[in-house]
Amino acid sequence: MFDVYIKTHFSAGHHLRNYPGNCERPHGHNWNVTVTVRATELDELGMGVDFRTVKQAVSTVMDELDHCDLNHHPAFLDQNPSSENLARYIFEQLSPTLKSDRYQVYSVMVGETENTGVIYRAD
Repeated sequence: MFDVYIKTHFSAGHHLRNYPGNCERPHGHNWNVTVTVRATELDELGMGVDFRTVKQAVSTVMDELDHCDLNHHPAFLDQNPSSENLARYIFEQLSPTLKSDRYQVYSVMVGETENTGVIYRAD
């Protein structure tokens, strides 16, 4: 197995509805995102998946989330835009695009800070 990953980020605001603390108030983060694609074998060039392919797919999702109020995003109207829900959302958006007979999205890590984060996997 080969785990190919890219790291990126986006900036967005949010608040956690019904949270018993200051995170219930609107605030923002520079969210760190790591996307890992697992390849079961290499292609004829010796790659699991081209970094460019992963970057292009991830960029589409990041552009949608960047500089917005996540509470107004359609995916988070009925659920909190927590790191957990963001990681799952990004994973689900990427899964159809980053899938072949050799590779698929393995995990998405979302961090609100450099030292805190969540990893979502579908297994």
